[in-house]
Amino acid sequence: MVWRRGIQTVVEALYPSACLSCGLPVDGQTGLCAKCWLSSHFIAGLVCNSCGKPLIGRSQEAETCDDCLDNPRPWSAARGVFLYEERARNLVWSLKYSDRSEIASAAGPWLLRAISPVLPENPLVVAVPLHWTRILKRKQNQSELLARELARSGNLEHAPELLKRIKRTPELAGLKKDARETALQDAIAVRPGQRARVEGRNVLLVDDVMTTGATLASATNACLAQNAASVSAVFLARAAKND
Repeated sequence: MVWRRGIQTVVEALYPSACLSCGLPVDGQTGLCAKCWLSSHFIAGLVCNSCGKPLIGRSQEAETCDDCLDNPRPWSAARGVFLYEERARNLVWSLKYSDRSEIASAAGPWLLRAISPVLPENPLVVAVPLHWTRILKRKQNQSELLARELARSGNLEHAPELLKRIKRTPELAGLKKDARETALQDAIAVRPGQRARVEGRNVLLVDDVMTTGATLASATNACLAQNAASVSAVFLARAAKND
């Protein structure tokens, strides 16, 4: 309505949007000022189709990195928005630990843009779950916030209750790939009341950071065990190295 647009214009004039990274005023809905946008390492160009890692060169075909050739992923395709470096790391940590849900709101269109080249038909958007003890501590699941905003941006079906963390794992930061995989084995499952919903569907998993992919693999296997047609993944940041 016209009156709503008028109110929105007045509010934006009185309270201009602030850059999510540096706090300076910004115009438009990008979420980042020009300086922070240009210095953020958005993932673009050729990437590994399986894990989203940037690759050197150009290709018209779907390419796979050496890591994924040696250790194939259980999901079909994945994409990331940023490399997990200074600005992206600060955004992720602010979203995760500082209750800054506005970062997720801005990230919805970023995630949609990143996954668009491999977005499956009629996907079911599902966040990687946190154990309830961590939600109690953090007050929220940052991946669920991202999933909600991605679904809203793309008008996609969202299933916030599909997956459950059934085993409390240790902190994964600093653990090597094998240790992460061991810790996450059978740690995630489809909730009993949601099993019919995932059967035959293309599931799109959403997470904040991909490092080794062990968490995404656990979530993927849980979906495939309930006969999902396919599983893809998108994440806000991609660690540059699998360590």
